[in-house]
Amino acid sequence: MTNQSVTVFKPYPFKKGQKIRIDGSKRNGDWEVVDITDRKVFLRCPVSKRQFEWDLFCYFVEEDDNADWPQKD
Repeated sequence: MTNQSVTVFKPYPFKKGQKIRIDGSKRNGDWEVVDITDRKVFLRCPVSKRQFEWDLFCYFVEEDDNADWPQKD
């Protein structure tokens, strides 16, 4: 067995009321976490107020404590 470079992904532990920004996917944009189950995350757009239910999909990349939210184009 040899040592290899391995990239490890872990599901992000969402919290109700959390404000998030998704980059690099079809779900790009700003969202508020409305609810979470063991398999689903419920997100609301802060602009249109539309709510969506998706299978858990996000992984943590970085935190920004001084970000504009919602982001303007």
